[in-house]
Amino acid sequence: MKAHRLPSRPRPRRIGALAVAASALVLATAAPALAHTEVSASDSRALAKDVTPTFESEAEEEAAGFTEIRTVLPRGINLGDVGLKQSPEGWKLKPTADGHTVGGPALGPGENAERSVVVRQLPDATSLTFRTVDTYQGGKASRWMEVARDGEPGPESPAPLLKLKAAASGATPDASTSASPKPESEAPDSEGKASSQTATSDSGSAWPAVGLIIGVCLFALAAGSVLVQQRRGAGGSGGSGPE
Repeated sequence: MKAHRLPSRPRPRRIGALAVAASALVLATAAPALAHTEVSASDSRALAKDVTPTFESEAEEEAAGFTEIRTVLPRGINLGDVGLKQSPEGWKLKPTADGHTVGGPALGPGENAERSVVVRQLPDATSLTFRTVDTYQGGKASRWMEVARDGEPGPESPAPLLKLKAAASGATPDASTSASPKPESEAPDSEGKASSQTATSDSGSAWPAVGLIIGVCLFALAAGSVLVQQRRGAGGSGGSGPE
């Protein structure tokens, strides 16, 4: 009898290459959704004076540049206590009902928007949330308005969060800064509330993208493992039959 030849099967090396390619494709597709806005400060202690918070909004698109960044001030910081320190060339600070905007000529496509302000005094708090709306040339907006809650998964469109350390010994709030704007629970204004509700559709969903990446990688690895086992089994039982 003639020996029966086993049908050829994909090589494990080829399966591994396909898995890597699939993962890279998903990562490239999901990258824009992972953009965000961050805040840091020259002094992150509660009740610190003459503090410089610096904000950086990461660009999501290569085809359009930032034109304006709107910030909702957290409870305990009044607009009159905030002044613009550094921003892209030609950008200016303008007051809004619940904070301010910083904007001007469009930045280059893919260029991050970095700006800093001076705050007369930080409030007596453990953290400060700066809800933000980034606007691109052409009108598209990315809204970073959601606040992380204890015991819950991280939000898809998190607002910039500045964690504060304990106040220095003897630090007290100034009378001029003790008056608080409307409670943070009521901010942002009507425009901001609408922005928060539609945050997911405008800024992208980071968590589903991460889940998709993990799913594709696990599927590719599982498929490769099955094919390797099949090839090994075929190699042990295959060969020429009795003549």
